[in-house]
Amino acid sequence: MARPIKKEQIPNLQEAIKDTAWRLIAEFGAPALSLRAIARDLKITAPAIYNYFPDRDALVTALTIDAFTSFGDVQLRARDSFPSSQPLERLQAIGLAYRHWALSYPQRYQLIFGTPIPGYEQQQMAIIPSATRSISALVSVIEDIRVAGKLKAENFPLPEPEYEAQLATMKTCTRNLHSLSHGVALIVWSRVHGLVSLEIGGRIPPFGVSGDDLYRYELQSIAKQFIQEE
Repeated sequence: MARPIKKEQIPNLQEAIKDTAWRLIAEFGAPALSLRAIARDLKITAPAIYNYFPDRDALVTALTIDAFTSFGDVQLRARDSFPSSQPLERLQAIGLAYRHWALSYPQRYQLIFGTPIPGYEQQQMAIIPSATRSISALVSVIEDIRVAGKLKAENFPLPEPEYEAQLATMKTCTRNLHSLSHGVALIVWSRVHGLVSLEIGGRIPPFGVSGDDLYRYELQSIAKQFIQEE
């Protein structure tokens, strides 16, 4: 009798490969990720993985897209937990959801926002749709504030000409929202990203193990800076 192949023994081998990859990343770090290590862990041959991911970069790209998709889902749900008539509450909800997701999935967060993996050539065109969607919640809230005439962003820098093409690609994934909204969203993201990254790395003393109060203070500061009071 022919011996059954492992691909048939593991339900949804593609997802099993990705799940194993995340576990190995958590244990050894993303730079140590290899298809052979995954094959050994799953007790399958390396060629079985090649049916789904021809090389490590293809797997990392798939993991990156999954991470951005998960992150984007959380951001959009947070935004939609309040009506569009409450942009401040939406902004706060998005900010809190950002930190909660990052602390819940630190490996995913570090993969998409942390130090690049040595030797990995990012497939930007494959990743841009999920990456742009992940920030679309924030950009759309900033846009609502701008349209309402309440966005405080005097003398905000204009996009550099050489990046206009990249911005145009991003806009196709965010309903062609105004460039100013994209720019302000980038500043807001950089500020919450900085605090969250420090917290994940355990580098926010003397504010304790948890950065709750410091993070909420920053969200309030962002709102005061960019939203015109009634």
